[in-house]
Amino acid sequence: MTDDLRDRLRGAFRWTDPGPPADYLVSDRSGWWRDATILNDLGPALAGLFQADRPTVVVAPEVTGFLLGPLVARALGVGFVEAYRAGARRAIAEPMIWAAVPADHRGDVQHLGVRRALLADDDRVLVVDDWASTGAQARGLRNLVGDRYVGTAVILAECPPAVATELNIRSLLAADDLEP
Repeated sequence: MTDDLRDRLRGAFRWTDPGPPADYLVSDRSGWWRDATILNDLGPALAGLFQADRPTVVVAPEVTGFLLGPLVARALGVGFVEAYRAGARRAIAEPMIWAAVPADHRGDVQHLGVRRALLADDDRVLVVDDWASTGAQARGLRNLVGDRYVGTAVILAECPPAVATELNIRSLLAADDLEP
């Protein structure tokens, strides 16, 4: 990754104050999606984190994963598979594989699923997302795809180093790169 992309990511990111009664800041990543240069460079930069691992498919959770996943898949020359959240308003009329996602940064337990027919036994799955706070989604998707999992590429990782190592999470930025 170039220093220019890292600088652009930092510059396009904001912390926002939602106001009372909240006593915390909320991340605003919308500037990342608005910047054409960032969008152009994100796919190759995230793909580069795992190029040597030779993934054969990218799997990404909704919502921002549906934006980033295809960018990374295109850069790798592989296909993309969506990981849907259970309980969404859409019906998927195909057999699905589901996995529980341990409690996320909000404490919510979720379920993610992929269409069974879109993953082959010999696939090498790269998970892609924008942010890894606890590693919960990476862990859930690793459990879902099993031995096909090669790792998770994210824009920013703030999970503990032991979690990043366990789940093979690689990132373009670390939490201290976006200090409020």
